[in-house]
Amino acid sequence: MPLKVHELRIGRLQIGSPVVQAALSGYSDWPMRWLARQLGASYTLCEVMLDEFLVNFKNRKKNRHFLYVSDDEHPVGGQLMGAEPEQFALGASRLVEAGFDVIDINFGCPVKKVLGRCRGGYHLSQPEVALEIVRRTRDVVPAEIPVTVKMRRGIDDSSESRDRFFTIMDGAFELGVAAITVHGRTVEQRYVGPSRWEFLTEVKRHAGARTILGSGDLFSAQDCVDMLAQTGVDGVTVARGAIGNPWIFAQARALLAGEPLPPPPSLFEQRELIRQHFQLSEQLYGPERSCHHMRKFGIKYAALHPQYEEVREALVRIRTREQWEAVLAKYYAQDLPGKYLGPEMHKAQGSCEMG
Repeated sequence: MPLKVHELRIGRLQIGSPVVQAALSGYSDWPMRWLARQLGASYTLCEVMLDEFLVNFKNRKKNRHFLYVSDDEHPVGGQLMGAEPEQFALGASRLVEAGFDVIDINFGCPVKKVLGRCRGGYHLSQPEVALEIVRRTRDVVPAEIPVTVKMRRGIDDSSESRDRFFTIMDGAFELGVAAITVHGRTVEQRYVGPSRWEFLTEVKRHAGARTILGSGDLFSAQDCVDMLAQTGVDGVTVARGAIGNPWIFAQARALLAGEPLPPPPSLFEQRELIRQHFQLSEQLYGPERSCHHMRKFGIKYAALHPQYEEVREALVRIRTREQWEAVLAKYYAQDLPGKYLGPEMHKAQGSCEMG
């Protein structure tokens, strides 16, 4: 029996499937987003960018990947992080100019160096500044482009932090925000301990008809379905669970339609997608940079292989395209069954939006 869920909408945008890909620092570039879309993600978010970087952005070859959006990946969101409301609005304007369909404000990053510069999750401690950022961003972004916010459930579990969370959430909606994504951990938790899904239930009940997406501990297609069913949120954003596993989106679509869980991708399916990812990376970064860039993805793809440890070690040492092909030829020569991923394969990485 399929779970009764509505298609996700963000403002005027009809998104479709309620299972989408989160912004992932250092990961959700164009190749990752494009592949996720091909495998069932209805919407993806670019890796978070600093407002000051965007304000001073020079459209040079080495930087162009940050704002690259292809015609066939819409709708796609651009996520922004910063400290000062005025500069934040200027950064949002650059994302609009680059062609992003949604502007997402990051009030959730728990990384220490980010908090130390009064960015990301730090804003959950100062509702007035947070809402001024929202106000200025909404004012500068054209009305037809939705503005959204990413939050954690608070700085910590104090009553003051809880009050600030709801002050920011309600205020943001009043200022015209189209949707809010809530991660079920506090900023203080970072990535330690479980994401509190019961808080998402409370938030959705409080929000009513307003659009709430949930985040945290989504490592399998079943996790995505369970969060939708248990909390009543309008959508879920897959973060760590999507790195090296874009098949999670097709698997979630099947479960939501009442179909059996598809088998994990076989080694031949994995091999072809890894090759395609490498080609897209070369297209975006150039041959000389793509090998280094792809190693971190290769390590994640290796988790689907029955010989995970051995394949991971081989991929870590790769320096050239020829070495990539040699690893694929050695370890992906037989079309053996792959593996499903679990949370044990997704230890915290220490960068923003990795929940």
